[in-house]
Amino acid sequence: MALNRVLVLDFNHQPLMPCHPARARQLALRERLCGLVVPLEVGSGGQTKYNRSRQEYRKTHWLDAVCVGVSGERVCVDFAQEVLEIRAMGRGSRQKCSVDQYGLRSARLPRVVFPRTGAKARQKKVHGFQTGDMVEAVVPKGKKAGRYVGRVAVRSTGSFNIKTRSGATQGISYKHCRLLQHTDGYAYTRRHDGASSPLAHKGASAPKRR
Repeated sequence: MALNRVLVLDFNHQPLMPCHPARARQLALRERLCGLVVPLEVGSGGQTKYNRSRQEYRKTHWLDAVCVGVSGERVCVDFAQEVLEIRAMGRGSRQKCSVDQYGLRSARLPRVVFPRTGAKARQKKVHGFQTGDMVEAVVPKGKKAGRYVGRVAVRSTGSFNIKTRSGATQGISYKHCRLLQHTDGYAYTRRHDGASSPLAHKGASAPKRR
């Protein structure tokens, strides 16, 4: 069975080699991005891997982005470089209750096996906060005294959970929370990856690509 092929045209409306529809979408997106005012550099996956391997960087997404194209042949990453991690979390669901492994809502099952089978509350906000909001909590005293900045998970009791870089902290009262950003479906985390150029430590410059 023959695969579908599409014909891609360049800026001069000249036909290129027929390719797969997925590859055609990549090429079309590349041409649109290159037409923007913002400077953009693109490169093949093989060139990116070559640049990263020659500079002895480990395999991560953000280091691959650093080593893209001609400018990625010689890059120096500071050890104190902070990485912004953005993760898609969604905006909730319309599911009214949790179900068991058979897709049934049954109150007879033990809560140890199936935690919650009751209906969800209609109100998503609790004391002005919603799950996914970025908040800052300053707890003045007690076992959990300190400052917490991260993504909040609200509870109807007013005792929230806050997820920070170091982990999740439970039982933070809403009275100590201050809203920083409303939820937009993403979770933002800043972390130190601890990556630096191995060649810079050896006192040698990165080799040029042949």
